[in-house]
Amino acid sequence: MHIITAPDSFKGSLTASEVATAMIIGIKRVFPTAKIDKIPIADGGEGTVEALITATKGKFIETIVENPLGKPVKALWGILGDDSTAVIEMATASGLLLIAEKDRNVRLASTYGTGQLIKAALDQGADRIIIGIGGSATNDGGAGMASALGVRFFDAANQVLAKGGAALAKLDHIDMQKLDSRLIHTEILIASDVNNPLCGEKGASVVYGPQKGATPAIVKELDAALAHYNEIAKRDVGIDVNSMTGSGAAGGLGAGLILFTSGKMKNGIELILAALHFDNLIKNADLIITGEGHTDFQTAHGKAPVGIAQCAKKYHIPVICLSGALGNGAEEVLQQGISAITSVPPAPMTLENCMKNAKTLLENATERTCRLLQIGMQLKK
Repeated sequence: MHIITAPDSFKGSLTASEVATAMIIGIKRVFPTAKIDKIPIADGGEGTVEALITATKGKFIETIVENPLGKPVKALWGILGDDSTAVIEMATASGLLLIAEKDRNVRLASTYGTGQLIKAALDQGADRIIIGIGGSATNDGGAGMASALGVRFFDAANQVLAKGGAALAKLDHIDMQKLDSRLIHTEILIASDVNNPLCGEKGASVVYGPQKGATPAIVKELDAALAHYNEIAKRDVGIDVNSMTGSGAAGGLGAGLILFTSGKMKNGIELILAALHFDNLIKNADLIITGEGHTDFQTAHGKAPVGIAQCAKKYHIPVICLSGALGNGAEEVLQQGISAITSVPPAPMTLENCMKNAKTLLENATERTCRLLQIGMQLKK
């Protein structure tokens, strides 16, 4: 029997690699002679760097960059096994969790550190960069990122704008003469599952601003600033980015990447699976066990387990999803190629206990699942 473990991370408790390892322990208790392959997965958010670097036998790199409020932070990224593709998670440089809740200020938060990571990848000779853009603390339309790559943003007095989304209200003109020329020859792929436009009722500020601490008044201010930014960009760059799907991702970082790096928006899980050559890795498998921290109706719309299942469907491989919790609409994944879903906790317990004991709970849940499979195999005989 050939089994593949291909889970996403259980956010806050286990990385995708740790989840896969726990699953392997549970499998071996029931099927000790099975061939088991470990393929940690991500969908563009947390764990994207680890998943791609581990699976392709690439190398991890640590670079000191600016966090959203300009303080130094160590950001982990890497080069894939092909030695030419870099992978970056914007959250490691410009993420919400880098700032203590009491210190968060979405008006001032900048994506400058993400631009520094892109520059570091260019310095390493990358000609292709995959950027996961989940978990941002920012709402600056990617202006900070662009500034780190040489773009200059000026007010009416010809002074360089301060960092942060609020400052964009004073934007008068954009100067791209010093934009890093290496970007012309570099393919930028943006891994995201967000379809929001830059501005408006479904835009970055209105939908995601409150999660970053924005009050209703600040949301209104930031949305107006991004709308103004879009108008100036239309004139100076020649692109109406607000009309583009996903331009509102990560506080408008999606827009900035499209405007200044010719970045292409891609469904996160589809991009990651393609980079891993996932089809080739699974085509001879008998079973795939995936998982994630929480499964609900959103999983059916492009999250990692469903992306995996849709690949597996081409080879008639059953997929089981072990979830830290099952929420409303979790059963929808059964219409997307997943053969079965089950919750990891064996009984009601607090979130704290679930996270603290995640490894053991996963090992035991995988063992229980495999024992049921074993019964099914015996019935078939």
